[in-house]
Parts: sequence; structure tokens; C-alpha cells
Amino acid sequence: MKKIIEMVAIKKVTTVIVLLLTAIGAIGQLPPVDVLQEATINSTSTDFFAFRLDVFTLDFFVRMVIDLLSMILLIRFIYYRIYAQRDYFFTFFMFNLLIFIIATLLTSNSGFSIGAAFGLFAIFAMLRYRTEDISARDMTYLFISITFGLITSINMGTWIEIALINSIILLLAFLIEGNLLFKPEFVKVVEYEKIELIKPGSNIELINDLKQRTGLDIHKVYVKRIDFLRDTAVLKIYYRGIDGKDK
Repeated sequence: MKKIIEMVAIKKVTTVIVLLLTAIGAIGQLPPVDVLQEATINSTSTDFFAFRLDVFTLDFFVRMVIDLLSMILLIRFIYYRIYAQRDYFFTFFMFNLLIFIIATLLTSNSGFSIGAAFGLFAIFAMLRYRTEDISARDMTYLFISITFGLITSINMGTWIEIALINSIILLLAFLIEGNLLFKPEFVKVVEYEKIELIKPGSNIELINDLKQRTGLDIHKVYVKRIDFLRDTAVLKIYYRGIDGKDK
């Protein structure tokens, strides 16, 4: 109970700190008072509702196309081909698109200030996903998605240079995740009842029994926990292939 109270207190303190930093960042972006007064005098209702489209240039749309093509190649033809999961498709693409748009607005003359960006990040900090923990591999794909959004939006190089950088990242991801260098490895946690096979000298028999019963290409087994009261053990099995089947 004490630990839960401490965690709640830490979250509240963190939220307050983020809000304070946001306020400081927003205040730091405000122009001087005399500039504000002059702008107020010279402004009209038409100026208030004016909408600038300077950011939506040909360069913006070409960069967006490069970004989306990179994401399609990464998620559809690398991630989905290997793991056959669609759970994080929306997360990957929307994070990428949001980062791309925010970074583009920050580096343009659209009036989107750093203070506003701090405000968005403060909102993100107060929200959290109420789902299961994301795996390290899925988190890596999320970071790659964010990287694509940043590279294509703020890189000062040409379109060809941006496409080349993204292609290098995609090629490395394909070589590491694909079957060209080595087969992908997966992990499952199972509860096993033949406790006599978990002895160090019975490793081969244990793997063969698990292969026969699961149909997976298991090559390594790690004993996590042993329950002598129920004569069971919790095993972490390492296998290759996609859903237990090699490509």
C-alpha cells in the first residue's frame, strides 16, 4: 500500500513539473509587452481569423510522400511479413504522422511556437496507454517510425538525400529482421508438468518433448521458476520461424 501511495505521489509531482516547464516554455515564447500592444492596436477581426498556408508547399507534400512510403515499407513489408501482427499499425503510423507534422510546423513560419510544442508534450505526458506493456522489439519499430518523421521533416538535404537515408535504415532493418543474415527468434513462456526433464542432463529430451508437443522449432529452453508443490515448472522457450512455421 505504501508503495502504491509513493507511485501516485511521484506521478503527481512529475505532472506538476511538466506543467511548470510547459508554462515557462510558453512564457518564454511570448513577445515583449510593447510588441503585443502594437499588435493589438493594429489587429482586426480579419487578422484574427486569418489562416496561413505557407507550410503546405510542394516540398511539404513530397516529404510526406517519402515519409509514408518509408513507413509502408517498414511496417507492411518488414514488420508484418515477419510477425504478422496488426495491433500496432495505428500507433506506428499516427506517431510518425504527428511527429512529422509537429516538426514541420516548428521549423516553418507557421506561427507554431516551441511553447505550443511543450504544451502538446505535456498532454502526452499526462496521458498513458492503458494496455499491456509493449515489447522491446515493438518499441524499436515505434522509435524507427518517429525517426522517419523527424528525418523527413527537418532534414535540410534534398529529397534524394532524405530518401537515401530512409533507404539505409530500411535496408538494415530488413537484413537484421529478415532471413538473410539469420532466422528471427521468438520467445514464449509455458508451464511444464514433466518436472523430471528439467534436470541439467535432460536438456535434449526436454527440447525434443517440447518440440513434439508444441510443433515449434525450439532450440533453447530456460527454466524460470519451479513449483515443487504442484510438480510444475515455468519455462521460457526460444524458437525460430513465424508462428512456429519457418518461411
